[in-house]
Amino acid sequence: MAATESQASAMLSSVLRASAGLPVEDALVVESLAYSTLQSGPEHQAWLASRSARQLFVAREPVRLSRAGDMLRIQLNRPERRNAINAATRDGLLDAFAIAEADPSLRVEWTGIGPSFCSGGDLDEFGTLTDPASAHFIRTTRSLGAAVHRLRDRITVRVHGRCAGAGVELPAFAGHVIADPDTTFLLPELAMGLIPGAGGTVSLPRRIGVERTEQLARSGAAIDAATALHWGLVDELG
Repeated sequence: MAATESQASAMLSSVLRASAGLPVEDALVVESLAYSTLQSGPEHQAWLASRSARQLFVAREPVRLSRAGDMLRIQLNRPERRNAINAATRDGLLDAFAIAEADPSLRVEWTGIGPSFCSGGDLDEFGTLTDPASAHFIRTTRSLGAAVHRLRDRITVRVHGRCAGAGVELPAFAGHVIADPDTTFLLPELAMGLIPGAGGTVSLPRRIGVERTEQLARSGAAIDAATALHWGLVDELG
């Protein structure tokens, strides 16, 4: 590792290359193990220490479901948090995806209410589970990425607004992603001393390649919808 390279950046390179040829489920395990290691590392701990304490906000209905014929519509419903994914949202999504898995006739449309499809993981929950082993167990046994991957041939995701972290990583597992022309995409995790942990080291390389995934994560900068379409991160603008 170069003297100026962060631990998270070095870990990202290792994970991307180690998991490139693995099945999706196995690659998700590799990502989670690396993420758990970084959670207890000095870079992430320094980021946590720099944040002021905030009160956790629990939405009454973080995920909305509706069905019309063979279409199951899933909506993220935390607009006041730009649909940041917390534990309640994760559980609501897993329940929704389980309905679709149980009924192969269903198609799925996944959207978000409010100014953004999803701003990533809820930062106010970062650091609340201090045991990395337990965090790894939860990520691998209750993986949203794995659930979307299993439904990939039947799921369409419509994204809009500022999509960050999980808001980029999870849609990339879907078979079809439609982006509003004003959508932007970014991976901010390295600045937190972490790597993408919602499946991004698995889903993004399979859409845009290892090099562009690494470029997006290392820069921390946003790309616009036209670039995302050109790269293959999304399939359609609309």
